[in-house]
Amino acid sequence: MDRRRFNTLLLGGAAAMPGMRAAALSPPARPVMKVGVQLSGTAQWEMQVIVDRGLDAAHGFRLDLLDVADKQAGHIALMAGEADVILSDFVWVAALRAAGEDMACIPHSLAVGGLVVPADSDIASVADLAGKTIGIAGGPMDKSWIVLQAYYAHETGLNLADQVNANFGAPPLINELLAEGQIDAALNFWHFNARAKAAGNVEMISVHQMLRGLGVTTMPPMLAWVFRADVARDRDDAFGGFFDASFAAKAILAQDDAVWETLRERMNAVDDDALFIQLRDDYRRGIITTYDDATIQSAISTFALMARYGGPELVGDATEMDPGTFWSGYRV
Repeated sequence: MDRRRFNTLLLGGAAAMPGMRAAALSPPARPVMKVGVQLSGTAQWEMQVIVDRGLDAAHGFRLDLLDVADKQAGHIALMAGEADVILSDFVWVAALRAAGEDMACIPHSLAVGGLVVPADSDIASVADLAGKTIGIAGGPMDKSWIVLQAYYAHETGLNLADQVNANFGAPPLINELLAEGQIDAALNFWHFNARAKAAGNVEMISVHQMLRGLGVTTMPPMLAWVFRADVARDRDDAFGGFFDASFAAKAILAQDDAVWETLRERMNAVDDDALFIQLRDDYRRGIITTYDDATIQSAISTFALMARYGGPELVGDATEMDPGTFWSGYRV
């Protein structure tokens, strides 16, 4: 029997018991879900919808947001038990599982970056990258950089790192360098790419298109809610309620234009309609609506590419994705 249906029947049966005092029918305190996210990041848009629409109460938990400075800070918060759930990626989870950690994840977003160039660029395909300077958000183990190298090798038979000048830096810096003409192309996170596109640049090829060219026909959920599997099993109702609320918020963001107006300030797009629309539409393209076997298979195929081109520095001792990487206790 479905756990929520069971709980409904249980409460209904208790209400029908004769002689029970009214005080005994008071609902129990909702369990708290401590969620670690960057409060200046795009995940906060979904969190605001959960709070504003009361989706946490509707799904039987209380949302407690923990502001983390970056992905590494989120990892530390989760490992230290300060957060129940953080936003990270399935590749990290699979690497941890290979090292014996009982971690798992649930898909959060399909949004990925891509290779952005100036509108007047002579770069029309990845074959034109030889001799160019590319700005890359993050470091040498950035997932988009790994995918681009795999796709370049597939298309040309050459090692991209030997053909280009790769500059690694923080996402805002990469966009600044692109605007100043100090780099020929930028490989940035999706929301910084959206800002670059709103400023007049164009996306020459997305990571999704690269993966398709490499045989991964279904886009994998690169961003995921990550948690300890043993904790989720012990608190199934609370974790399930949070994931339900997360998908409910996504459905609202996918369909309701008005809700986006409430997010303009968080999007830093109050007075910039072009940027606002670009961010909204790119976010919507990344909204995930299903979590099934096809989702997992796409992640398995993508992980194989990460292992091949990223090596142990990215995936640890794993050569293939552990089957428990995506939690079996929840599906959409």
